[in-house]
Amino acid sequence: SWGSQLWTLIRRYSSVIASDRGFLALMVILPAVLGVVSVVIPAEFGLGPPEPPSKFNGKAGTILLILAVGMCFSGAANSVRELIKERVIYERERATGLSRSAYLMSKVIVLGVITAFQGVILCGIGFAPRALPEDGLLMPPAVEMCIVIIALGFTSMMFGLVISSLVKTAEKTMPLLVMFAIVQVVFTGTLFQVYGSPGLEQFAWLMPSRWAIAGTGATLDLAHLMPPWEPENPTDLDPLWEHTVAQWGLNITILLLIGVVCGLAVARLLRRHEPEVMRK
Repeated sequence: SWGSQLWTLIRRYSSVIASDRGFLALMVILPAVLGVVSVVIPAEFGLGPPEPPSKFNGKAGTILLILAVGMCFSGAANSVRELIKERVIYERERATGLSRSAYLMSKVIVLGVITAFQGVILCGIGFAPRALPEDGLLMPPAVEMCIVIIALGFTSMMFGLVISSLVKTAEKTMPLLVMFAIVQVVFTGTLFQVYGSPGLEQFAWLMPSRWAIAGTGATLDLAHLMPPWEPENPTDLDPLWEHTVAQWGLNITILLLIGVVCGLAVARLLRRHEPEVMRK
């Protein structure tokens, strides 16, 4: 049955990961190092509101940028080789009745748990030494932002599976992984004004980092923490950073929706590596 296949695949995949001590060590070290990198950035007010006479806390955007890109890289790196390295096994087992959806779901569940664990490590190190606002929108601000970062890791992990299902050799995954991480840096919305630019703004909607920064920015009220892009028009603020529960919920919903779309794409791409009789 589908459930039996899923459980068997989860146990097998977990056993393979548990036997790879190098991967287990890297799973902990990578988010820890990236969290420490974010702590190195000097920020007098941390992620909290500035104290007079300062009007803005521009460093908050930089810190969120490092954390978001770090989670993008960690999540995608977890999965970018998973499908390509097992392609021969998948083709053989699919020919003997393996469920495509059970196989994909086993990857999503196991890698999702690993990515969530990494998100907790990254946020724990990144937020612990920083000043934070007293209140969040629904929960303590550290919890709200950690949920968004974990959602970003999940979506990035799904992007990694898309890459792994597209390439023909494992060597091609690393350049695409680096390209993915760099593109996320550009379209976060913290380096330059993304909103209000026709074409550019719409393209940025496809980027997980854009919605992740928007989610954490809604919690911190980043629109008022960072200096306005146009000082002569200080009320022209990024609408995705609006400090409201509705905007925070919309940001994280779209972020997860991108991950779901990636999952559907992976399921479709897996059909290319199956016997023709199984492509139903």
